[in-house]
Amino acid sequence: MTIHYPNGHQYHPRPSRLRHTNQLDSISHADRGMSLEQAVNESNQYYRARNKAVIHKKPTPIQIVDVSYPKRSAAVIREAYFQAASTTDYNGIYRGHYIDFDAKETTNKTSFPLANFHAHQIQHLRDCFQLGGICFALISFKPSNELFLLNGPDLFSAWDLQSQGGRKSIPKKQITQKGYALPYRFNPVIPYLDAVDKIIAAHKGEKNEF
Repeated sequence: MTIHYPNGHQYHPRPSRLRHTNQLDSISHADRGMSLEQAVNESNQYYRARNKAVIHKKPTPIQIVDVSYPKRSAAVIREAYFQAASTTDYNGIYRGHYIDFDAKETTNKTSFPLANFHAHQIQHLRDCFQLGGICFALISFKPSNELFLLNGPDLFSAWDLQSQGGRKSIPKKQITQKGYALPYRFNPVIPYLDAVDKIIAAHKGEKNEF
């Protein structure tokens, strides 16, 4: 099936790079045969099943322009277009707070390229944050099998610096210092709400309290 962006450019999905499960490493989403997206989705299902949070992956609306019917009982989509530029991957509610975030991976060992984000995604997160939402990015360093939650304000600062002639990436050391390390577990696979609890606690007592 051919899918196009709103500007007409063809969409080329990135191939999945999953590690073999027989590697002797710490427990991770890769060891369990799942991508980062699958690990986040499974974690969200775990949270929903226990009535802890309702967070879903946002569907991306597409416009179908070509369909064939090789069989009467089955239709095959041959060509489609994204109707609009996507914002972020996930949103929902936790402890009465609106949650909005994206999950990104990098093969870089020492930094996270800001090119992984689009300007409209950062603006969306910024808009939600300014209205009181809790916004962040889950950043995975694949070579070291490490995952961090970087809070919105820290992500925005790094993004703004690059437009002022600063770095076009966030050093891993900075993410380690300012972000929250998320060790992989059995259930939930990614316990990112533990870090969200810390973000909520850090804002208690401030003038614009969450």
